[in-house]
Amino acid sequence: MIYEIAEDVKKTIADKCDAYEIYIDESRVIELDTLKDELNFAKEEIELGVGIRILKDQKQGFAFTSNMDNLKDTALKAIENSKLTKVDENYSFAEVEKVNDVEKVYDDKFKDLSLDESVEFLKSSIATASDTGCEVTGAGFSASEGRSLIVNSNGVSIEDKGTGFGLGLSVTIQKDGEIATSYNSASSRFFDIDGEKLASEVCELAKSSLNTKPVETDDYSVVLDYYAAVGLLQTFISAFNGENVLRGRSILQGKIGSQITNPTLSIIDNPLLEKGMYTAKCDGEGSVSRQTDLVKDGVLSSFIYDIYTANKAGVETTSNGLRGSYLSTPMISPTNLEFRFSEMRDLSEIDKGVLTTSVLGAHTANPISGDFSVEASNAFKIENGELTEPISKAMVSGNIFEIMKSVDGLNSEVKQYGSFILPKLLVHDLRVVGQ
Repeated sequence: MIYEIAEDVKKTIADKCDAYEIYIDESRVIELDTLKDELNFAKEEIELGVGIRILKDQKQGFAFTSNMDNLKDTALKAIENSKLTKVDENYSFAEVEKVNDVEKVYDDKFKDLSLDESVEFLKSSIATASDTGCEVTGAGFSASEGRSLIVNSNGVSIEDKGTGFGLGLSVTIQKDGEIATSYNSASSRFFDIDGEKLASEVCELAKSSLNTKPVETDDYSVVLDYYAAVGLLQTFISAFNGENVLRGRSILQGKIGSQITNPTLSIIDNPLLEKGMYTAKCDGEGSVSRQTDLVKDGVLSSFIYDIYTANKAGVETTSNGLRGSYLSTPMISPTNLEFRFSEMRDLSEIDKGVLTTSVLGAHTANPISGDFSVEASNAFKIENGELTEPISKAMVSGNIFEIMKSVDGLNSEVKQYGSFILPKLLVHDLRVVGQ
């Protein structure tokens, strides 16, 4: 059906514009959310939509629809919308290239997954947390199947499909008048998430966070657990965005070939990664997926670009023009960001440190300078290589670009959270302010 849709749109606009791109997105989604431990939202939805971009007289037009009876009008609307935009010679569409296969991005189990089965899975995870003494304050489960087709006037025609599953739990526990909370989540291309294990870990973290003690203000070796690391790394990775670089909004502008991280660290944007949550045959504008070395042995190697920004910069696209859906045009975004360390440190090597599970206020970090001041959440002292007592409220401050120059990977499981695939991180001499 999606090929017939593309052909219908093509017939309408092929002779009315200089170039066209047709993006078709078909999805089935199951979403569940609870208020405390009671299900309060459940949705099973099938959606089909089309986004159409055209170029005419070096102007771009865009329109979209989810009404397949309205394809012709939508296509013509894209052409009309181009009249409202400015002339820009940097617009162009993807060219035909050899498409790489991707592995382990589709789970056949999704075909038989029902709403009732999804509800039972979520309830089982909640029950595990409750049985271990925690009160569930919120939980959610999602499962999705997506299929897309991108066709353009240069001859590109790429179909892709994949599945995704996610589970999240937040809990609270009270004891002797003290309250502790915690949250964690897991995602996978396959329905292989261990809900009971996740629930047990979330509850154990909350229990361990009771009876907190103040921490003395000082410089510490700080272990950033996955959520804490990802929260701070958002600012770091935004500096690799080609648009930010061109606009002078990146501190990394002009630093290609310079050392910007610990030489033990390489960072790869890898849309071809097996089982990666952002793995795909191509990006949202039909550029064939390719691996990009952003940092190699600590040295800045590349930024990330979509076609438009690459044209402005005079470089090749890195296939990072991603779409949220057919509702929008592509935007520069990372795919699977692999943080690979050639050497790893061990917790036993830390004499005086702090581990923070997550941080509050990471969004307030200065996107240009990289300065941040965040609140440590579910934090613990590290003494003589061992986790000891939980810490009451403390602030952690520093500069993300400075701390990355000496950051180490900690011996731990490598996990994917959002775009980031990484171990826990060890940051040296970070200021921790006790409260």
